[in-house]
Amino acid sequence: MSNITIKELALELNLSAATVSRALSDSYEISAATKQRVWDLAKKLNYEPNPSASTLRSHKSKTLAVIIPEIANNFFSQAINGIEEVSRQHGYHVLIYQTHDNSETEAAFIKSLLSGRVDGVLISVSSETNNKDHINSLDKNIPVVFFDRTLEDIAAVKITTNDYESAYIATEHLIERGCKKIGFLFALNNLSTGKSRLSGYTDALASNNITYDKNQVITCDKNESQNHSRIKKLLAKNKPDGIISSIEELVLPCYAICEELNISIPDDLKIISFSNLKTAPFLNPSLTTITQPAFEIGITAATLLLKLLNKKQVDTDEIVVLKSTLIKRASTGC
Repeated sequence: MSNITIKELALELNLSAATVSRALSDSYEISAATKQRVWDLAKKLNYEPNPSASTLRSHKSKTLAVIIPEIANNFFSQAINGIEEVSRQHGYHVLIYQTHDNSETEAAFIKSLLSGRVDGVLISVSSETNNKDHINSLDKNIPVVFFDRTLEDIAAVKITTNDYESAYIATEHLIERGCKKIGFLFALNNLSTGKSRLSGYTDALASNNITYDKNQVITCDKNESQNHSRIKKLLAKNKPDGIISSIEELVLPCYAICEELNISIPDDLKIISFSNLKTAPFLNPSLTTITQPAFEIGITAATLLLKLLNKKQVDTDEIVVLKSTLIKRASTGC
């Protein structure tokens, strides 16, 4: 651990210790230029705040909780990197709680956090969450920021992506590539995230005079074997010429089923997925993706939570929408 103190940073920068302390805690009283000078030197000298000392002074735990459905998901692992980077800069520890997309587990975590174990919470809700009581109890007692998977009728700070627009663009991309029978693998159907993606798909079909066929849409859940059989039935029976996967967990089963059924990608079926898979360029064929700015979402969510904690001006029902990127690859014939 570094032995550099705030007094030594202050001496080096020719600033008062109080100014350095306030800059390190991102106080609105300190200019952005001064904060940057302090942060740069602190990073260079490996300064680490003394959490026990600052906790005694502030009566804060200097700990943030991050509640996510799944840590193995590429999106969430990248978002956590962004959250940790901001938290570390401001002397906060991060505790990760993994719900495995189970709303009861999520509710149990929230109940334990209400005891004051953490100062603030960043949450991406479980796909099963439809009873909002535990979420409401959290929002009333601890500063909270929602990211990616949010609930529609809760007024809170939310960081999301342009899900509707992204699904619309993805559908139009498949139409431009010659697809006329486009299937949709529907997930997160309890959440605004999933509903927005489905709406983008259906509206893009309508805009391009393609009749919506409910048989081309299958609803998927946590049951992997059930999802596999539903996707297989869709591909074998309804024979779409294009597929949009609304989450990345469904796209690899798609590839496997295509091999099983001797369906050629992209000649017989073009595939596009919402995905932050780092291996997407290396799949055979490489996967066309709608890639979310996961790291930036993590940074933005943590920054806004720290502003809430420091009583800075943040609209408590602020919604920040970041843009996803369509990356065209071989699975759609690009």
